[in-house]
Amino acid sequence: MLGDHSSHPTDRALLSQPPKTGLSCKMVLQAVGKVLRKSKAKPNGKKPAAEEKKMYLEPEYTKSRITDVGFKELVVLPREIDLNEWLASNTTTFFHHVNLQYSTISEFCTGEACQTMAVCNTQYYWYDERGKKVKCTAPQYVDFVMSSVQKLVTDEDVFPTKYGREFPSSFESLVKKICKYLFHVLAHIYWSHFKETLALELHGHLNTLYVHFILFAREFNLLDPKETAVMDDLTEVLCSGGGRGGGGGDGASGGGAGAQNHGKER
Repeated sequence: MLGDHSSHPTDRALLSQPPKTGLSCKMVLQAVGKVLRKSKAKPNGKKPAAEEKKMYLEPEYTKSRITDVGFKELVVLPREIDLNEWLASNTTTFFHHVNLQYSTISEFCTGEACQTMAVCNTQYYWYDERGKKVKCTAPQYVDFVMSSVQKLVTDEDVFPTKYGREFPSSFESLVKKICKYLFHVLAHIYWSHFKETLALELHGHLNTLYVHFILFAREFNLLDPKETAVMDDLTEVLCSGGGRGGGGGDGASGGGAGAQNHGKER
């Protein structure tokens, strides 16, 4: 092992401009209210009309980034780094950043506002250790995700940090599971809380994190295309041109079927 996964240089791209802090609750609520009135949307992020345009797809917001780094090149496995070490380092990084991004809107993601963990017409369910499906609110689901991932990334038997310790044979499948959960959280932020994110002026952070995460997952086949299809429209816009924004190139694969209702966690 090469040491603590969380200290890898890839952190710098997303940490270069930390989220703004020090905003009072009153200021945040006023800003959110202004955005909501402008968009004529409900506070919980649900569409008041079936054909309402997705705000996060509007060009003035999709072009927002906090860095011009080309993530397509950044995610490639360095020649001198072990694959599992690279997966561990980046997975830990993404966990911390997704957790941080969600924390900026967590006060708006309540059991009353988000009664299900929904993205578009897809609803996610949690499965307990016995494999029993648990219907829960979005904040409960996110709490389950963050708690379970935290347990994994701090487990020396799964994410070893001491010299001489080996990764388990199931490591790649566990990383895929973590990425699936983190994708659900990111997708929910876009679908239900983009207006709050916009009011906080953190959409550039969210876009940058999403691009980096999706391109990394794509590079190592960590996400099932069927799982991410619900956000194919956003992925195509943000990740074309290697994630630098705009232009053609290698956009997301397959868009059309993205809105199908699979109604449960895969």
